[in-house]
Formats: sequence, C-alpha cells, structure tokens
Amino acid sequence: MLNTLSGRFLILTTIFVMLAEILIFAPSVARFREDYLLARLERAQIASLALLVDGMISDELEDELLKNAEVYNVVLRRDQVRQLVLATPVPRPIEQTFDLRDSMAPVLIRDAMMRLVKSEPEVIRVIGAPVREAGLLIEVTMDTSSLRAAMIEYGVRILVLSAVISVITAMLLFIAVRILLVKPIKGVVDYMQRYAAAPEDARQIITPSSNVTELREAEDALRQLQMELTQALRQKDRLAQLGSAVSKISHDLRNILTSAQLFTDRIESSEDPLVARLAPKLVNSITRAVNLCENTLAFGKAEEPAPRLQMVALNDLVEDVVDGERLATEGQNIEISESVLAGTHVRADPEQLFRVIGNLVRNARQAIVATGKPGAVHISCSDTKDAWIIEVSDTGPGLPAKAQEHLFTPFQGGVSKGGTGLGLAISAELIRGHGGDVTLASTGPDGTVFCIRLPKSDVAI
Repeated sequence: MLNTLSGRFLILTTIFVMLAEILIFAPSVARFREDYLLARLERAQIASLALLVDGMISDELEDELLKNAEVYNVVLRRDQVRQLVLATPVPRPIEQTFDLRDSMAPVLIRDAMMRLVKSEPEVIRVIGAPVREAGLLIEVTMDTSSLRAAMIEYGVRILVLSAVISVITAMLLFIAVRILLVKPIKGVVDYMQRYAAAPEDARQIITPSSNVTELREAEDALRQLQMELTQALRQKDRLAQLGSAVSKISHDLRNILTSAQLFTDRIESSEDPLVARLAPKLVNSITRAVNLCENTLAFGKAEEPAPRLQMVALNDLVEDVVDGERLATEGQNIEISESVLAGTHVRADPEQLFRVIGNLVRNARQAIVATGKPGAVHISCSDTKDAWIIEVSDTGPGLPAKAQEHLFTPFQGGVSKGGTGLGLAISAELIRGHGGDVTLASTGPDGTVFCIRLPKSDVAI
C-alpha cells in the first residue's frame, strides 16, 4: 500500500491538509478568543443596564449579574465620566490588560497562543467599545480559567474536524487518482509487459486511448517505440537469414572463383597483346573476389577480419580501381580520373582499402548513370600532419535527405534506387578498423564528396 503511487498520494494528501488546517488553527483560536472576550463585554454591558435604570440594586442581584457575565467588575465611561457600575472583590491582582478596540491580527494571535501556553489562571482587564455606541468605553475584570478551557475545547474541535476533513479529502483524491491516473498507468505497464513477452506480435502494440494529455503522450511515445522495435526485430531476423544465405553463396562462389584462377594461369601465357595487358587485371580481380568471399564468410561468423596494416602504394591501388571502373563505363559518357602523386604511400590493408575506394567510386558512377547525363568521378589524395585524406568526388545529383540520415546504416543508407546501403556500411567499418573514418564532406546539386581519413600513426592515441 505505502509503496504504491495511490497509497503515497493518500498519505501526502492527508499530511498536507493537516498542515493547512494547522496553519489556520492559530488565527481560528485567536478569533475565538476575541469573540469570547467581546461576548463578556456585551454581557457586562447588559448587566450594567439594570443599575442604570433603577439606580440602586441589592448586593445579591449585583453578584448574580456579575456571575452571569463571568466578570468581577464593570466600568463604563459615559460623557467623559468613568464610572464603576458593578463590582465584587477581585481575588488576585490584575496581571494584564487587553484593549480590543484597535488590536491587530498578529497581536490577537500572539495573545491567544500565550493564553494556551499559560496553564495558571490570571486576572485580566479587558477594554472594548460598548455596543450600539452606548458610551465611550467599557472595561471588565475577569478570570482566565474559563477562557483557556473554552479555547482548548474549541481547538480540539478544530483539530478533530481537520483530521476528518483530511481523511475524507484524501480518500476522495485517492479514488480519483486511482481512476484517473493509476488505472491508466497500470494499463500502460500491462501493455509493456505483454509486449516484452512477445515483441514480434503486432497485436501487443499499445493503442493510445487516454484522455489525460501527459498519459496520451506517453502512450504515443510507447507505441512509436514498440513499432520501431518490432520492425527492428523483424529486420534482424531477415538479416540473420540473409547472412546465412550469403555465407552459403560465398562458400560456393569461392570454389567457383578458385577454379577460375586456375584458368587464368593459361590466359597469362597468351601472346595476344590485349590479352597480355588485361590478364593481370583479370587475375587481380578474381583474387580480390576470392578474398571477398572469404571475408564474407568470416563476417558471417563474427565481423570483418582485422586489417593487415602495411605501407601501400596508393597510386597503384587507385589505378587498379580506375581501370576497373573505366571498363564498366565503356559506352557511357562518364569520366573516371585520379590525381594521386606517384610514390604516395599510406598505411592500410591493401585489399580492404581497395574495397572501400571501389565502393565509393562505384556508388558515384551509379548515381551519375541514374541521371542519364554525362559526369565525372575523381580520386585525389592529400595529407596533414596526422593523417592521409583520400577524397572521392563526383558531379552527380547529390544524396537525398533520407539517405543522408542513415548513410552508414545497413539496408537504410542506400544512395541509389534498389541499393541496400551495405557498401557504405562495410566501408565505414573497414576504415574504423584502420583507426580512421569515412565522412560525407559535402553533397548537393553540384555533386558529392566523400573523405577517407587514414591516421599516420601506427599507435592509437
């Protein structure tokens, strides 16, 4: 009970209502004291009328009048004359005088609290204005014992009533909170628990229904999260199935390419000048294809293998990429060029770097082909104090906004229609293995530029 939201709300409501009642306790008791004293002044004034009418009364009648008024004596000031109207012996000296004509609220509260604290009875003088302007002033002397007892009785009644009001208010708020807040929150929790048990089941996705703005926002956010998670889980299953299929295909393809390597050995011995020129590139391409299949099998088991870093002649590697892409662009009005200085060496895994640059160039070429217009792709290299920067730029149409949001996410960052986005995702992973990164430097109607940063240091900092 105490650990529930409604239970704690019940307790807090009771405490706060009691605190509010305690804050009004002092003014209430002070008001009661003032009314009590004013009532005694009014009774004393009424008692004094008998003397004013007859001029003389018996001692017995005077005592009875003073007892009914609960005072010892009465003094009236009429026409600037102060007159002791009724009097009996005062048992003790007068200890305090209270003037109710101009008393402020703080003074009344202070005097009331002091009266509650003092348990010993005292004789006090009370001064006030007569009712109906029957004189200038009325003054009585009285004992405080009955006043304090009445104040205590009134205070107890206030505290008891405050407690009852607190409990009733807390119960009503408890019921309201359970209906309006706790019950809808428990409904959301039930949805979450059922969804956690079967996240692939779309029937477990919450349907927002609350009329409370904050709860409705929570339900909407939960629904969005559940839908995204369900979609991600489905995609994860597809990726697992796809990974299994790719591993099988790569295994068989590797065997086929291995056989093809055996035939290329004979092609290299051909005396045909064209065959002799293209045979080494064909051998390199088949070798890279075999390596790719082997790496794909390794990726299906865990992840891309760690790069074998060495100093690589970048211009030779880039020339291989350019030559391969030029063969793919024959008959198309697309220029593939490079401006890497001869003798430029970078620290990288040659096979992985070839794949990364090849992916970027191939993406750029396909983007230009999709427009049906002529274009160009260019590879360049520069260096800074800490890194080599390889840029792949094109004059294509630029990347769409959706592709930019998930640029390096598999199956979401495809830059061409029908693309999977695997090329960029794999490229980013490979370069991260080198300690560098692949970034989109710029994109727009005038073209796109990707940057590959390879650190010069062979030690992570």
